[in-house]
Amino acid sequence: MKKISVLGCGWLGLPLAKKLIEKGNSVKGSTTSENKLSILKDAGINPFLVALESESVSETINDFLAESEILIIDIPPKLRANTDSSRKLFVEKIETLIPFIEKSTIKKVLFVSSTSVYGDQNDLITEETNPNPETESGKQLLLAEAILQKNQNFETTILRFGGLIGEDRHPVKFLAGKENLENPDAPVNLIHQKDCIGIIEEIIFQSKWNEVFNAVAPFHPSREDYYTQKAKEQNLILPKFSTEKSNIKKIISSEKVQDILNYEFKLDEY
Repeated sequence: MKKISVLGCGWLGLPLAKKLIEKGNSVKGSTTSENKLSILKDAGINPFLVALESESVSETINDFLAESEILIIDIPPKLRANTDSSRKLFVEKIETLIPFIEKSTIKKVLFVSSTSVYGDQNDLITEETNPNPETESGKQLLLAEAILQKNQNFETTILRFGGLIGEDRHPVKFLAGKENLENPDAPVNLIHQKDCIGIIEEIIFQSKWNEVFNAVAPFHPSREDYYTQKAKEQNLILPKFSTEKSNIKKIISSEKVQDILNYEFKLDEY
């Protein structure tokens, strides 16, 4: 049994915590919503109300980290306003958290990041590709990765997910009925919630620390083909794509996940 703290029991963190408990682990989970504490408790998760700000963190953070060996950080940057303060906000949150990790029992950190750190490079992207983020969230995530990786008090594995999908979350719902959508022949780089959880489980079970993994299903049809098919399957109004060819040909490789972790993606979910 491993003792694990999951910082951020949201769309991914909550089902992940449940699965880790199913596998016999002891799990603490955090939320910023008081109303959600009972949901965590009912799922067998030891619940904590933790608010992480750029200059402060809830006093509960020490108890949340206490006795755990592994910390999973799954909090999105949520950077909307393009201002100096928003640029610094997420990185400052991670910097604020670091001293509490250092003085805790945490020895391993798994940081949930994104393939947005690579930007729109026209290439096959592997973990050896130099990141070149274009969005503010991508820039923030890359800086946060570096802060965690360089800390010698714990070992950090970075997990960069592609576009997240699941039973209750799919981009086609936002694209249905829209017209003149860009990049019709750009390949999709998606990952299902079930694979996100499965890969995290393997990293923990196999103790793969001080690593960087890209996590995207080895399934890359064009945007137009994929979202048209999904709209048909869900009886949605078909999206209409621009007739201009795409400049973006980025394909994220997950060979390292498949080779090092021996992980098999659940392609039927896509």
